[in-house]
Amino acid sequence: MLGPEVLDGDRFPHIRFRSVEIQRGNAGRWSVRGELEVHGQTHPVTVNVLQEQHHYKGSTSLKQSDFGITPISIAGGTVKVKDEIKIDFDIVTTGQ
Repeated sequence: MLGPEVLDGDRFPHIRFRSVEIQRGNAGRWSVRGELEVHGQTHPVTVNVLQEQHHYKGSTSLKQSDFGITPISIAGGTVKVKDEIKIDFDIVTTGQ
């Protein structure tokens, strides 16, 4: 994944997310709108987040091709990686 065929980690060593708006929903739910930088390109992303105790859990989907990444294909196209990928996260905070 970090090699030049996909993320090209040597040229693009960082993946960054910068929130620009957070809206509180009901029952510990949040909508976080921001800008995601992957492979040297930045695009808007909205993430739905659920707060459970000291955890903030969420997911979003994106297309690799939107960030200039060609999904890999090997064995003459017999094995292909889908363009759309899902990102899941669980951020844990310390309770005080």
